[in-house]
Amino acid sequence: MGASVETKVNYTIVGLFVILLFIAMVAGILWLSGAAQYRKNYDTYLAYMKESVAGLNLNAPVKYRGVEVGRVKRISLDHGERVRLELDIEHDTPIKENTIAVLRVQGLTGIAQVELSGGTREAPDLKAKPDEKYPVIKTAPSLLMRMDTAITDLLSSLNQVSVRLSGVLDDDNRLAFRNMMADMATLTATLAARKESIDTSLQGAARTMDNTAKVSAELPQLIDRMSKSVAALEKMAKDASRASMAVHKTAEGVSNGMIQVTDSIVPELERAVAEMRDLSTTLKRVSEEVERSPNMLLLGKQPDKRGPGE
Repeated sequence: MGASVETKVNYTIVGLFVILLFIAMVAGILWLSGAAQYRKNYDTYLAYMKESVAGLNLNAPVKYRGVEVGRVKRISLDHGERVRLELDIEHDTPIKENTIAVLRVQGLTGIAQVELSGGTREAPDLKAKPDEKYPVIKTAPSLLMRMDTAITDLLSSLNQVSVRLSGVLDDDNRLAFRNMMADMATLTATLAARKESIDTSLQGAARTMDNTAKVSAELPQLIDRMSKSVAALEKMAKDASRASMAVHKTAEGVSNGMIQVTDSIVPELERAVAEMRDLSTTLKRVSEEVERSPNMLLLGKQPDKRGPGE
C-alpha cells in the first residue's frame, strides 16, 4: 500500500516537472523571438487609404516586394474620410519618394497585408515634411478596388446600352427591321438569279481594268512622245521665225536695190524712149516721103521747087 502511494507521488512530480519544462521552453522561445524583434531598429511611416481595410489587423505584415520588412502598428480614421495606417518598417528598407503602398488580400482567407513597391534607386529617400511627424507613403487602389471600379463602370455602361437598345428597338423600328430583312432576302434571290450576268459584267470590268492598266503603263511613253513633238514644233516655229526675219531683210535689201536701179535706169530709159520716139517720127516722115517720091531712093532727096515770084 505504501509503495503504491509512493509511485503515484513520483508520477505526479514527473508530470509537473514536464509541464513546467514545457512552459519554460515556450516562454524562452517567445522571449527569444520578441527579443530578436525588438533588437531591430524600426522607422515609423504613415499611409492613408481611401478604401476599406477590411481584413487588415494590427501587427499585419508589411512587405517590400514580397519580403516582410515591418508590421502594422496602428489603424485609425483620419477625420472620417480616410484610414490612417501607422507602419513600423525596418530601418534599412529603401523607402523612396516614389514608393507606393497597396493593400493586398491573401487568397480566399480575406487576411490583408500592406505591400510596398515602386521605389527606384535614383529617387531620394522619403522624409517627413516640416508640418508632419512621420513620413507619408503614397498609396494606390488595391486590385479588388480597381476590379470593383471597373466592374461598376462596365455594369453602368451595359445598363446605358440596354436602355438605348430598348429605345431604339421599339415597335416601329422592329417592323422596319423586319421589312429590311425581307428586302435583303429579295435582293439576295435576285442576285442569285442574275449570277451569270453579274459574272459577265465583272469579267468585262476586269478587262476594262486590264486595258486601263496597259494604257496607264504606256502613258509615260505617250507623254514623252508628245513632249518631243512639242519640242519639234517649237524648233520649227523658231526656224520659221528666223526664216521670216531673213526674208524680211532680203525683201528690204531687194526693195532698196530696186529703188537704186530705178533711180539710175529710169532717166536713161526715158531718154532712150524719147530718142526712139524721135526716130519713129523720122522714119514715119521718111516713109511718107518715099511714098510720095519713090525715086528718092535712087536719086536722093531733091530740093524743093520754088514757087512763083521766088
